[in-house]
Amino acid sequence: MKLVLITALGVGGATLFGSIIGFLIGKVSHKFTDIILSFAAGVMLAAAVLGLILPSLEYGGKFALATTIAGIFVGAFCLNIIDKGVPHIHKFVATDNANSESSASVHKVLLFVLAIAIHNLPEGIAAGVGFGSGNTAEAFLIAGGIALQNIPEGIVIIGPMLAAGISPKKTFFCAFATGLVEVVGTLLGYFAVSISTAILPFALAFAGGTMLYIISDEMIPETHSHGAERGATYSLLAGFCLMLVSDVLLG
Repeated sequence: MKLVLITALGVGGATLFGSIIGFLIGKVSHKFTDIILSFAAGVMLAAAVLGLILPSLEYGGKFALATTIAGIFVGAFCLNIIDKGVPHIHKFVATDNANSESSASVHKVLLFVLAIAIHNLPEGIAAGVGFGSGNTAEAFLIAGGIALQNIPEGIVIIGPMLAAGISPKKTFFCAFATGLVEVVGTLLGYFAVSISTAILPFALAFAGGTMLYIISDEMIPETHSHGAERGATYSLLAGFCLMLVSDVLLG
């Protein structure tokens, strides 16, 4: 339990860490954001496949394949429903980084912060569910991938909020709140599979599906929209291979 709590704080704290960097460096370029987010996408892709989907097949028993496929699609569908009510995170970031001085509004920015908070919940659940398999190395792989994604996310949310006229103190509090949601999600995911190990295969696949949805629907399209697609592609591959090497060494 202590490891889970430390991991939860680490995953949530990664957003806060990124936010501090955002305060220090101010506005960031599209190219920088695309390369960093692509690397994070590669890390998350490896974490989803190696740490969630393959273990789901391993623990699924007689109906492992059906359970895993169902979990992936249900996870993706849930994120799809969420996206109908909140803006696409990375698309919003790109727009506001380019036009924040002239068009940012408090309402729009707060909606953006809410979107990040909502998306952080299933990411946190994915980190927590990873511990349900009992494989600490895989759990850390998943959590590490999510944390790496949270750092650049934390960096890019600061500029739009400050440009909208939100005070630095309130901006920092919003960043803290989005990270806290991920801590809650991590604990929820862990306790859910701890209470009933029967749901573990589906929960693993569900978490994997949410991560695949975020990668495919938001991260990859956004990082290939500003002329840095070649670098973004290699950055994604580098992130994936890093996690592949980590999985082999930790395994």
